[in-house]
Amino acid sequence: MKVDAFDFELPQERIALRPVSPRDAARMLVVRPAAFEDAGVRDLPRLLTPRDILVFNDTRVIPAQLEGRRGEASIGATLHKREGPRRWRAFIRNAKRLHDGDRIDFGPDATAIARDRAADGSFALEFEGDEPVELLLERVGTMPLPPYIASKREIDARDRDDYQTMFARQEGAVAAPTASLHFTPELMAALDAAGIQHATLTLHVGAGTFLPVKADDTDDHQMHAEWGRLDAATADRLNAIRLGGGRIVAVGTTVLRLLESAAGDDRVIRPFEGDTAIFITPGYRFKGVDALMTNFHLPRSTLFMLVSALMGLERMQAAYAHAIAHDYRFYSYGDSSLLIP
Repeated sequence: MKVDAFDFELPQERIALRPVSPRDAARMLVVRPAAFEDAGVRDLPRLLTPRDILVFNDTRVIPAQLEGRRGEASIGATLHKREGPRRWRAFIRNAKRLHDGDRIDFGPDATAIARDRAADGSFALEFEGDEPVELLLERVGTMPLPPYIASKREIDARDRDDYQTMFARQEGAVAAPTASLHFTPELMAALDAAGIQHATLTLHVGAGTFLPVKADDTDDHQMHAEWGRLDAATADRLNAIRLGGGRIVAVGTTVLRLLESAAGDDRVIRPFEGDTAIFITPGYRFKGVDALMTNFHLPRSTLFMLVSALMGLERMQAAYAHAIAHDYRFYSYGDSSLLIP
């Protein structure tokens, strides 16, 4: 499909620069094939049934944004995929000033060697020393906020908490699974009281999720791979929910992409561990999920393509027009939507 089909006009004031407080006070647009409903995240217990299950991503965001120097040149790096114990693939700002074998100084006792420049301009960074890379990043890194937020304000201490979900356990993401940012212990207690189950899986979200689609046609776009894991016990539990007439509700596109990677044409979900570069566009047949809770996405993005595949392009264009007209807040720190095909 032509990428232009997924474009829309978004007023800049609709971009949320901070989350609402408390988190579960966010608004939520419920999108069904025949109707819209203006609701709130706190309405989830009445919108779902005791047979349904919510699936969350338990990845934890690491402070993967680094600022360093190679000689007199300023070098910015955003780590996006682990390639080894001390080796990360990174998008580089000022990449023309960097060559294979160059050493970058990111701060006290934090240096890395650039290796293996890829066609997209990224490098592998091999961190020197014996200190665990995670501790090094805690000392010299900052949270990798999406560019549509970071370009409008400084990243600060609040983002260390704001850009982390309550489910965050497994370190390795460089972008938050933002649909889960709306959940609080109070909301989870209300869902439990309503008999609505929940489960977790892991997908380490990469910075590639922020990259614009530069191709004119979706067939020519190359997705970046991300690592995920879904264990056998969780797969069995999700299959049992389906057999009992319940719905698998993915909380976020990251969860949806891993579940679709793990599901077969028979709609059976199987254990999964490894990389996925699944790219979902209209015409895709969904096998692993029955509904999706997700934030509002960028024009021309792979994520707007994904929600258009789930609900239909015209339906999502109408839903986003409704959201803009009714002052919903967009993107990572914005409001939510519940998509029920």
